Amino acid sequence: MLVRRLSLSKAMAAAHCDEPEIVIAADTLVALEGEVLGKPRDARHAVEMLTQLRGRRHLVYSGLTILDIRQNRMINEIVETPVWMRAYSDAEIAAYVAGGDPTDKAGAYAIQHPSFTPVERIEGCYANVMGLPLCHVYRGLAALDELPPVHPLDSCPQAVALGCPWAAEILDARSVVTTGDFLE
Repeated sequence: MLVRRLSLSKAMAAAHCDEPEIVIAADTLVALEGEVLGKPRDARHAVEMLTQLRGRRHLVYSGLTILDIRQNRMINEIVETPVWMRAYSDAEIAAYVAGGDPTDKAGAYAIQHPSFTPVERIEGCYANVMGLPLCHVYRGLAALDELPPVHPLDSCPQAVALGCPWAAEILDARSVVTTGDFLE
């Protein structure tokens, strides 16, 4: 899938800069009925995207790549989160787009926006919809023996505010670690 390749490309580019030990890269896209909605080209395109998404279910995919440079190990996975949008009004879309926020967002929206709040509900990782699936990053780093100092449930806005019913399942899953010559 495209997001897996994009996150890997980003990670490989960063792996050759400033001699990092660990590289984390991600890329996110929105898919509505099989059609990829990337970042909007302009305000008009953002309005079109938000209108398409209104009151409907779509999927948010993030490609996540973690490289352990020292040991030539890698995790490269896709995270999927189903998202249901609420039936926001044309006036809400216009006000949100006028604020300039959608221009650098896949699907033209930010789940965490303080006043637009376009999402009705999700089934899965909230942080994935923001663009970086924190529990998956934590699990991947743990699989590479690089446990971060902060647990994702202490830093994910969803988990901090309301708890996260999906975190245990995500954190209990196994990350597939690949070893090899991918950094050569």
